Amino acid sequence: MNQSLIDYTLHLADNSLILGQRNSEWCGHGPVLEQDIAITNISLDLIGQARNFYQYAATLIGNDATEDSLAYLRNEKEFKNCLLVEQPKGDWAQTILRQFLFSQYQYLLFQQLQNSKDKQLAAIAEKSLKEITYHLRWSSEWVIRLGDGTEESHTRMRNAINELWRYTGEMFEAASYELRATNEGFGVDVLNLKEQWLSKVKEIFSEATLTIPEKIFTQTGGKDGKHTEHLGFILTELQYMQRAYPGCEW
Repeated sequence: MNQSLIDYTLHLADNSLILGQRNSEWCGHGPVLEQDIAITNISLDLIGQARNFYQYAATLIGNDATEDSLAYLRNEKEFKNCLLVEQPKGDWAQTILRQFLFSQYQYLLFQQLQNSKDKQLAAIAEKSLKEITYHLRWSSEWVIRLGDGTEESHTRMRNAINELWRYTGEMFEAASYELRATNEGFGVDVLNLKEQWLSKVKEIFSEATLTIPEKIFTQTGGKDGKHTEHLGFILTELQYMQRAYPGCEW
């Protein structure tokens, strides 16, 4: 059993699942019908990505592990998602900004993951990139629209940046399993993504008349199971049915 490969795959799955769950909170509550449908579809895309990774992780783990057991029966300390994706949805500006920051990271990550020595990871990355390309374009356009819009929308974007920027640095600080994954040739060196990610973010921020905060302390720990209080509440809702009625099936 390659524990590094399992941990790395679960990390990728957890990021997509938790962000998908967060975005799903907008279903029926979007600012207009078209964007309500858009954010809901993005949620479904992310959960679909998570399923693919969980299914692969389950085959690696064995012992009757399934995609359901990995999503519904692990506790918060076992989840390896970045802190960014578990933060509250906030207002529309905060949701949009988080999607943009994560999608830009995920786009660069999956571009390189297509070249993974692990054929299954490469295949999932290739399949997901079409969706991620849309997520990035959609969220970029909204960042520009809100940032360079009214005084109110600009203020909300500034508030969102001040709230979320502290969680972005963690994406580029490799956990031990990410380092091993890179050394073994099936993972991506996230540190090498930072400069290009920052350049792309600055490009969109410039068009949106927004600036990057200076000297903000970076919050980390999610990749190693040290989460904010918010993840526990997400899992309580996400896992309720399976834990209340063990083994239930649709």
